[in-house]
Amino acid sequence: MIFCVEDDRGIRELMLYTLNSAGFEAKGFPDGSSFFAALKTEPPQLILLDIMLPGEDGIALLKQLRSNPATERLPVIMATAKGTEYDKVIGLDLGADDYLVKPFGMMELVSRVKAVLRRAAPGTAAKVLQMGELTLNTGEHTVSMGDTRIQLTLKEYELLKQFMEHRGRAFTREQLLQSIWGIDYIGETRTVDVHIGTLRTKLGPYGDCIQTVRGVGYRMEAE
Repeated sequence: MIFCVEDDRGIRELMLYTLNSAGFEAKGFPDGSSFFAALKTEPPQLILLDIMLPGEDGIALLKQLRSNPATERLPVIMATAKGTEYDKVIGLDLGADDYLVKPFGMMELVSRVKAVLRRAAPGTAAKVLQMGELTLNTGEHTVSMGDTRIQLTLKEYELLKQFMEHRGRAFTREQLLQSIWGIDYIGETRTVDVHIGTLRTKLGPYGDCIQTVRGVGYRMEAE
């Protein structure tokens, strides 16, 4: 199930028609209130969220989603107006998985939905990555330090997984954007820095293992 939060009825109905024609189930909502009411009874696979909404805007709704453990990992694609790069960057910093710039084509909509769902799908072969007391379990999608569970957002988890799978390898910000967010756009590399900062904080003593490589990007080294 895909939820579309869009106040323009014509655009919302076109999005729903397109998604249903592509084989998805989709429901539409004109505002945050109706969206959150439905969220309590039927969690979707993905959310298409417009930034400009009546009442609380899409940025405020995204903050609520990412601050709730029950919805913090739900994939979200933000829809932004053309030229509003600030909104786009803020949305990515807050944990949006991708964005669509209005006016967008329906083929692009379906393509981005499929891409985000592929990235969010669990891997087939589960494995446990270990570094000292830090453990990442790809089957359970969990991160722990000793007996203590660390709550990470989906993007923080994917960043840590990439670093732990390739310990010692330096990644540029552009490489991390492409592999984790699926975005090839140099103007948004700041969002990588923001997520690295929050990840370091949540990892406590292991946060220092994620090192800044001057002029390149980041890598993870053992303690």
